[in-house]
Amino acid sequence: MNVEKIFARRGSLWGACALVGCLLANVPWGAQATTLAVLQQPALPTAKAPRAVLLGLARAGERLVAVGERGIVLLSDDAGVSWRQAKVPVSVSLTAVQFVDAEQGWAVGHLGVVLHTQDGGETWQKQLDGERAIALAVQVAERDANQPGGASHLAQARHMLDDGPDKPFLDLYFSDRLHGYVVGAYNQIYRTDDGGRSWQPWMRHVENPQGLNLYGIRAVGKDLLLVGERGLLLRSTDAGQSFQALKSPYEGSFFGLLGTRDGALIIYGLRGNAWWSDDRGGSWRRLDTGIESTLASALELRDGGLLLASQSGELLFSHDQGRSFDKRQSRSGGTVAAMQQAVDGSLASVGLTGVAADQDPRASGQP
Repeated sequence: MNVEKIFARRGSLWGACALVGCLLANVPWGAQATTLAVLQQPALPTAKAPRAVLLGLARAGERLVAVGERGIVLLSDDAGVSWRQAKVPVSVSLTAVQFVDAEQGWAVGHLGVVLHTQDGGETWQKQLDGERAIALAVQVAERDANQPGGASHLAQARHMLDDGPDKPFLDLYFSDRLHGYVVGAYNQIYRTDDGGRSWQPWMRHVENPQGLNLYGIRAVGKDLLLVGERGLLLRSTDAGQSFQALKSPYEGSFFGLLGTRDGALIIYGLRGNAWWSDDRGGSWRRLDTGIESTLASALELRDGGLLLASQSGELLFSHDQGRSFDKRQSRSGGTVAAMQQAVDGSLASVGLTGVAADQDPRASGQP
């Protein structure tokens, strides 16, 4: 790929990030002094944190954990009724969070940040940042320069080094306490097999010659799936050793994906587009969502129902595998960037207006 074209697309990345709520980098592109400051400055405590822009939400056992701008991490132990701020060592915007159990979790964000917690989100430690990520990419690219395609990967790595450590991570997936991936802009993907103590650049394992942005990663059955910019859709059937491109049903960007308990796959993104597959991505059925707003989040409810949420705050409930939807508006009245079903069955969401304890799915026609 022409490396200059990657960086010419920076404006398009910024626009796409805005659609999924990741527009909140605390620094201008390439502002090195500010970059160093936010990587070293702890998130400031503020009573306004629950009303801050929040981009990610996860369950840690019975606890809810939300992440967002300026390194804010919020914890709720009462199903989203009240929230308190956690201690975080950086003040860069965080875009996504995942827990594998009640104690162990990870969050990712701008400037290549990866954070880890071992106490359910009370405190966090930085495991990776953009400077270290780029250094690792250059090191591996130099080592593999004589392999097929090695010269191109080395050129891209060196351009990333010259451009600076400001590339965001946008999603993550951990299968357990040891094994996980973080993904982001310009085909960034890193893998760990030791809980994040060390990271391996994984770009050469991904069939993405245009260096398109990676927006989502999830496991569906025994497969790993990646979605991204311009309809990018990739699957690994060998435990992440390689990711091959699948024929995409849509040319617009996908911002997320969901694997159901019975092995179905849902991908979703721009202009209300969502697609359903029962055969591991071999074929697709378009879901008639009835909206044109960007879909930002998807959730399988306890009873097996499907819930999609748009950036405009529209909630779409389905109990027939997406063949029909019951549309409601989020009680918060604002955008929805991420959502979770709390331990009591209620629906919690986060977005540009902060946290919201939304409507109880059981009170909306749900069992």
